[in-house]
Amino acid sequence: NPLFRAAYLAKDGERKVTLVIPWLSLKDQKLVYPNNTTFGSPSEQESFIRQWLEERTEFISGFAIRFYPGKFAVDKRSILPVGDISEIIPDEEADFAVLEEPEHLTWFHHGKRWKTKFRLVIGIIHTNYLEYVKREKNGQFQAFLLKYVNSWVVSIYCHKVIRLSAATQYYPRSIICNVHGVNPKFLEIGKERFEQQHSSNHQAFTKGAYYIGKMIWNKGYGELLQLLNNHQKELAGLEIDLYGNGEDSDQVKEAANKLKLTVRVHPGRDHADPLFHDYKVFLNPSTTDVVCTTTAEALAMGKIVVCANHPSNDFFKQFPNCRIYDDDNGFVEATCKALSEEPVPLTDAQRYELSWEAATERFLKVSELNQVFATEREKNSSKEFASVSLNLWKSMEDTSAYFHYLALGFETTRRAFGAIPGSLQPDEEQRKELGLATSSKHSL
Repeated sequence: NPLFRAAYLAKDGERKVTLVIPWLSLKDQKLVYPNNTTFGSPSEQESFIRQWLEERTEFISGFAIRFYPGKFAVDKRSILPVGDISEIIPDEEADFAVLEEPEHLTWFHHGKRWKTKFRLVIGIIHTNYLEYVKREKNGQFQAFLLKYVNSWVVSIYCHKVIRLSAATQYYPRSIICNVHGVNPKFLEIGKERFEQQHSSNHQAFTKGAYYIGKMIWNKGYGELLQLLNNHQKELAGLEIDLYGNGEDSDQVKEAANKLKLTVRVHPGRDHADPLFHDYKVFLNPSTTDVVCTTTAEALAMGKIVVCANHPSNDFFKQFPNCRIYDDDNGFVEATCKALSEEPVPLTDAQRYELSWEAATERFLKVSELNQVFATEREKNSSKEFASVSLNLWKSMEDTSAYFHYLALGFETTRRAFGAIPGSLQPDEEQRKELGLATSSKHSL
């Protein structure tokens, strides 16, 4: 999503856009990237990224790409930044910063304060971290702590916060808006299916139900297999294909094989693969998503989507092919009905609402990036108290930011917070790969 956002923000040529993404050393690449894909250098990875993007957007993107050092945290199943990644952008180019998952990027940040370096910092909340953490051991306690840590780091590093849906944690000064779009290839697939159905009078969808997603329990597989297990009698005859790669693949296969229903488990594939074009129904009972990308892609392809009545799906309720259910019985009813009906063709307006053009418009509107920010405040006696209050709040925030800076500057406290060992500075291998200097200075 950040890749497409950068491409569409830069498309009209009115903005200079730089996309900053993590660089992983080879050992971490092997843990993270699918299909044994690895890159020998950042330039090689950049070429791969640009080719992948241009094949899908069919236009050449004019944004720059820079890499920051990252490491893969196996326990968190996440890539985390190493060192002060704000240094990747030269001070003379630092104007507006969009932090995709700001809590994730700033948990262990030690370096120049984002609000100091950039005129405006916009955080986009992608992930429902609290829901994931609740499902772990001692989850309720961990979620309680994480909630306050997230609020702390986001408030001291971001001026504005955009939450993709109400499924995310609440943040002060935040607004809810889905600023993500759909890979244009999926909209093309949906349009072609509609035209094919009406020009030849042939059935556009010849397969039944499927689900695609990273194959870990928290990505909807737990909910889906539980629903199928509880209602095998009512869903007798249902066949469903699951596609994905992930750490829980073996357990998912084992659970699927125990069902009396026909549930086939396959390796993950690109959702735009022709293999998926013939499926009619996308089942996604996940309640950990914020705005599920694969749900949007399935709707764009003209499929019927069956999903839970959950804040993460609020954006999708406007589309006629989105079937919402409230409970187990509702899931069974919605699934059976979806399999017996044909999808409703999307209108041009509905296709546009799913597009990255529309998502970029929404982003520019809620972030106010196109507005000129006033630098002078009117000084008069009626605003004197407000000015004092503002200065007091700023002073408290500065103190809080300085405490975070100090705490994250020591290996012991970093480890206590959960940082990857040795992540205060990039190691020599990453410095060499990224062409970084042998030492780095930090300032607040």
